[in-house]
Amino acid sequence: MEPVWKALASEVRREILDLLRDGPRTTGSLADEFPRLTRFAVMQHLRVLEGAELVIPRREGRERYNYLNPVPIQQLYDRWVARYMKPWTEALVSLQIELETESDEDSA
Repeated sequence: MEPVWKALASEVRREILDLLRDGPRTTGSLADEFPRLTRFAVMQHLRVLEGAELVIPRREGRERYNYLNPVPIQQLYDRWVARYMKPWTEALVSLQIELETESDEDSA
């Protein structure tokens, strides 16, 4: 999981993943989205994303298409977010039921 955390730590890499959510993009079209970065810098970010298996590249002739792989993000969610979210969700539901019950009793 460490490579995934490292990859997600960069705002640029998160922006790249957001762009790939809409579908595969060539490296050139991704580089065009970051005018403040060189194409080489975008390629370095893509390498980090590949190393974390968040991006899967595929060559078609001279073009390189980058595809989002959401599996590592789902694994992160399952391991870290979902695990801690359940107790909070249950507590909030209990609070809602208690408040609604008190409100019903007050109006009776």
